[in-house]
Amino acid sequence: MLYIGELIKMPAEYIIETRSVTKTYKMGKQEFRALNGVSLSVKKGDFLAIMGPSGSGKSTLMNLLGCLDRPTSGEILLAGERTSDMNDNELAEVRSKKIGFIFQTFNLVPTLNALRNVALPMVFGGISKADREKRAYDLLKKVGIENWATHLPSELSGGQQQRVAIARALANDPLIILADEPTGNLDRKTGEQVMNLLSSITKEGKTILLVTHDHSLKKYTNRVVNMLDGQMSGRA
Repeated sequence: MLYIGELIKMPAEYIIETRSVTKTYKMGKQEFRALNGVSLSVKKGDFLAIMGPSGSGKSTLMNLLGCLDRPTSGEILLAGERTSDMNDNELAEVRSKKIGFIFQTFNLVPTLNALRNVALPMVFGGISKADREKRAYDLLKKVGIENWATHLPSELSGGQQQRVAIARALANDPLIILADEPTGNLDRKTGEQVMNLLSSITKEGKTILLVTHDHSLKKYTNRVVNMLDGQMSGRA
């Protein structure tokens, strides 16, 4: 039985929260405020598009959410855990265990085949080589590219490389996936295939934040927030 005044630890309602986040960069004697009081709440399973023109602050926000940088002020919480107060080692651990990244330029290791690229994030997780390679193969199969497991990135098309990158982002079963212009280097048809794949992943419960300036991608998401001059324009 619960009593009034009893301290209860409730689960976090949102998987991501930012509270009045600012980010200021010093450029010589001048300062540039890239983010100005950004507040955002994201629930588990959201497929959220963060849209805006170049210089709007969306990439800066992505870097903060991905624990690649810290805010100048304000709070960032990931599953209720305040990442904005963490040191470098703590941020690195969060990045490796709780966040998957997908980049416009794929960022695959050119000397590793597809299977080993996907297995790479698991190396520091205490997982045996056999188990790493089995999970990597299963993930390549999930994204429809298992027949290319032994091929180097240079032997793959852009769409195939991005599928490998998506599989790699899933390797450590992250809480969230951050996708930065994932179709930017792809033709329209291949980009649609990649977006359909990401959409199917959210239907399995994954949370994806998509940073893009391409308005045609909005139809794949369930939420859109717009950024302009370092601020959210519209409801977040």
